[in-house]
Amino acid sequence: MILRIKNLTPVDIKNIKEVDVSSPWDRSTVAVAECISEENVQDIINVAKEAYENQSNLLSKAKRISIFEEAAIRLKDNKDYFSLLIAKEGGKPIKDSKVEVERAINGLELCSEVIKNGRGREIPMDISDSSKDKLSITKEFPVGVVLALSAFNHPLNLIVHQVGPAIAAGCPVIVKPSIDTPCSCFEFIKILYESGLPIEFCQMINVQNHNITELFIRNEAISFFSFIGSSNLGWKLKSLLPPGARCSLEHGGVAPVIIDKDINIENIVPLIVKGGFYHAGQVCVSIQNIFVHNEVINKFVEILEDKVKNLVVGDPTNENTDVGPLIRPSEVTRIESLVQDAIKSGAHKICGAEALSDTTYACTVLKEPKYDSKIVLEEIFGPVVNLFGFSDFDDVIQRANHDKFGFQSSVFTNDLQKALYCYEKLKAKTVLINEQTSFRVDWMPFGGIKHSGEGEGGIEYSYMDMVYNKLLIIDTSSRARIKR
Repeated sequence: MILRIKNLTPVDIKNIKEVDVSSPWDRSTVAVAECISEENVQDIINVAKEAYENQSNLLSKAKRISIFEEAAIRLKDNKDYFSLLIAKEGGKPIKDSKVEVERAINGLELCSEVIKNGRGREIPMDISDSSKDKLSITKEFPVGVVLALSAFNHPLNLIVHQVGPAIAAGCPVIVKPSIDTPCSCFEFIKILYESGLPIEFCQMINVQNHNITELFIRNEAISFFSFIGSSNLGWKLKSLLPPGARCSLEHGGVAPVIIDKDINIENIVPLIVKGGFYHAGQVCVSIQNIFVHNEVINKFVEILEDKVKNLVVGDPTNENTDVGPLIRPSEVTRIESLVQDAIKSGAHKICGAEALSDTTYACTVLKEPKYDSKIVLEEIFGPVVNLFGFSDFDDVIQRANHDKFGFQSSVFTNDLQKALYCYEKLKAKTVLINEQTSFRVDWMPFGGIKHSGEGEGGIEYSYMDMVYNKLLIIDTSSRARIKR
């Protein structure tokens, strides 16, 4: 059945343009998305703006908690449906799609908890004579209308991470899923409505025209901008925001891994394979550059090559598939160009390095590509990892530190001193010891520095970005008694 993905808004959408949503695996039509036009933009924003201004009568904290709890139940009841939908529209293998749904359910539960754990506090005033007769407290208030632009690679869980904290904070949200993967978002937002969320509080829009997206971003009513996508686009869009608007940018990186000589190679290779080839490398913290101590690199290459060659690349709806397709055929062409350029420039092919079809690329391991090449310095976002040998720890840290990117970095070592040294010296937002770079749980802070992004993801941390603390000061002296 081909889904029809409408815009979820009370606004009467005019001049609808239809766009086919194609399966990344076989390019069959999964859905038809109805896209908005420029003349709809202001009306959609006005709906969100009015919802914010009238929200005290619209959505209490108790109601928000109830919505999240009911939505989590409904999502649990539809786990199989959403898992298959993610696999079909995004190409993520079904066994990984099931994990994404579980994470989304957990994200909804975290949204409920973050509301309950209010962070208002008393500011001590009796510590000076000038303020001793004052009482002061803070309370959290929503910042305003949130605009969320999402990415294709986690079409359900990313939406939960962008929409959920906004609703928890009391912010009306306008969400635009990737036009490549709008289906999961569409079905999830409908669950929120069925759970009691007023449509004015969360509108979903399909947009294909970048000029329309920019009209939303430039609008003075936007108080917070949440973006997940490429670095170049994210920074450009941030520059269009009106004065005073906050933002969170989640971009990508080149996720380095350092492997010391004292580590058990057999034990860690499965982690490396998972971190490098999960979702065909289409993850912002996918392992890219691996630095292995020279004393163990030959053994590492032997075991890694065997594991990678045994990965099953194919139909994402098949339970036996380990690695699915790239999101569109043009990505296969792009990856092939990067890999072949690296090989021509001296990189040694360990395995892979070829397109398997118009939509899939072989899981690829390259050894010692030139360090100034694109495949090393730019985010690959595909099923390719680069290997380098090293002998000096200070030198390898310097090589792992990237001029542009800094997201998550990993170090595998049994030496606690080296682990802590790397934690201090690696220029990354997160350093993982004896764990691969794509590790994430939904309650931890998640984000990058430098070109990799701005702000922090994670349910609680996104929520904190979308509220502000309002200070109340009351004079309790006899001259200013408040009558009840």
